[in-house]
Amino acid sequence: MYKLYVGNLSPSVTVEDLQQLFAERKLPVPEKILLKNGYAFVDFPDQNSAIQAIEILNGKAELHGKVIEVDYSVPKKLRSRKIQIRNIPPHLQWEVLDGLLAQYGTVENVEQVNTDTETAVVNVTYATKEEAKVAIEKLTGHQFEDYSFTVSYMMDSDAAPPVQAPRTRRGGRSSRDQGASLPRPSGGFGSPHPRQHDFPLRMLVPTQFVGAIIGKEGLTIKNVTKQTQSKVDIHRKENAGAAEKPITIHSTPEGCSSACRMIMDIMHKEANETNATEDIPLKILAHNSLVGRLIGKEGRNLKKIEEETGTKIMISSLQDLTYYNLERIITVLGELEAIFKAEVEIMKKLREAYENDIAALNQQANLIPGLNLNALGIFTSGLPVMPPAAGPRGSVPPVASAGYNPFLSHSSHLSGLYGVSPASSIPHQLSQQAPEQEVVYLFIPTQAVGALIGKKGQHIKQLAHFAGASIKIAPADSPDVTERMVIITGTPEAQFKAQGRIFGKLKEENFFLAKEEVKLETHIKVPSTAAGRVIGKGGKTVNELQNLTSAEVIVPRDQTPDENDEVFVKISGHFFASQTAQRKIREIIQQVKQQEQKHQQGASVSPHHSK
Repeated sequence: MYKLYVGNLSPSVTVEDLQQLFAERKLPVPEKILLKNGYAFVDFPDQNSAIQAIEILNGKAELHGKVIEVDYSVPKKLRSRKIQIRNIPPHLQWEVLDGLLAQYGTVENVEQVNTDTETAVVNVTYATKEEAKVAIEKLTGHQFEDYSFTVSYMMDSDAAPPVQAPRTRRGGRSSRDQGASLPRPSGGFGSPHPRQHDFPLRMLVPTQFVGAIIGKEGLTIKNVTKQTQSKVDIHRKENAGAAEKPITIHSTPEGCSSACRMIMDIMHKEANETNATEDIPLKILAHNSLVGRLIGKEGRNLKKIEEETGTKIMISSLQDLTYYNLERIITVLGELEAIFKAEVEIMKKLREAYENDIAALNQQANLIPGLNLNALGIFTSGLPVMPPAAGPRGSVPPVASAGYNPFLSHSSHLSGLYGVSPASSIPHQLSQQAPEQEVVYLFIPTQAVGALIGKKGQHIKQLAHFAGASIKIAPADSPDVTERMVIITGTPEAQFKAQGRIFGKLKEENFFLAKEEVKLETHIKVPSTAAGRVIGKGGKTVNELQNLTSAEVIVPRDQTPDENDEVFVKISGHFFASQTAQRKIREIIQQVKQQEQKHQQGASVSPHHSK
């Protein structure tokens, strides 16, 4: 049963009036209505009918001259971590909603509710009731295109008596992976929502085969989409005269592979009928930031796929990348069945890299409250972003929409670095108190110093302006040093932006090989009194820190504290690993400082109590 609260009732309203109202609006007529003075409680048999009643009646129905209020009945003491969001556009991508929800806290579970309404409904469980409260405040009335979200508290089984329906256990399978789906467009809320984020397959096909793939009156491509349950975009009108055209396939991994297979079969059949002599390889487009992990250390991943599938795989050069096109071409040669096997393995590796990047993005957004990753514009070819799924290859990227979408191609935001970023793009700090300035010492290859500084110092000046940080390169200790120290001073947000852009710049300028991930060493200073806390008893804390962040964290022993009684902590790793480790260590420092302040306050008042 789902209990609803009906408020703002006239004293003259009767149970029969309410039952008649439900019947007139074609809602289930509840048998049990508990009528009080000015309000009532109504039980509905299922969530779908309860949602319908709220959507149809709340603020829209009038009884005895008063507009009534209808919502879930959740007593204040049971308002906990679970909320319901309604009136969500049915075409909204899951990834966009996930990114929006992550702005307000750690999301433990998201469950889509199958309803008869045209818009989508989800139940969301946050890690804490404070996060759920913030989410309700921020998301109520949130505008997305022409849709305005409505949000309510739901009964949380952890706070409610045991008779309530059990919710998904922490760490268990998300219930949105279990329920049935409504027949809505691919990629949106009605489509099956697999555990993976929507990661499209992008492929290049010879222009002469595009007509055959589409078919007469579009029948062939319609058949492909129907049989494979996928959405296929053929960008045939862009780049007139180009020898090849990109195709984007949105579906599950299996659906993408099936659509790819059908398209390849169509091209081979057309080639046979037209007596074409050239081979038709499979060409997959992948964002440069993902390709290094497909190749693997010393090319091992690629070699393994080639050996297991009997194919030859080639990847286009970094030199072919342009400002507007950051995709590499993965060409697969071999027998058709072997090519199809290789496609599955290649996409599996790319999708895995993308999933890891998205998880890192969401984690970083939670580590720095209020940080809008979409607005930072720091991501270059060395950092994770989603490929421009809907756009033609090489076309000018679209202007970012006003709605929150952390998965747009980063190329549409790069302009922010080479000019003045609009004030609206810089996220506001949640706290009114000015954030503390932090100092980070980042070590880069000596040969990269010139690229970082830029012609007449323009690049480093623009970077400092963009990030809102002070960025200085320390003098070299000797002429033959292999690394130089970059001193960055700024808020946590400024540190994230400045360091992220430096990591990306090094990859962009090829100071690291295509198969290498950019890993740099970073030093931060901590009070000597906090060094022991960072290490932990028997090294427990530092080991947990390394396991959590994937960064190498070292607190050198036998350090002599400086004039400020501080010592260095060394952090080595890729960008997100380093950032996560820095934030966690800063948290430990803050805890130590707070404990010291409490101790000092206690010591200052104790003499008065001893009298």
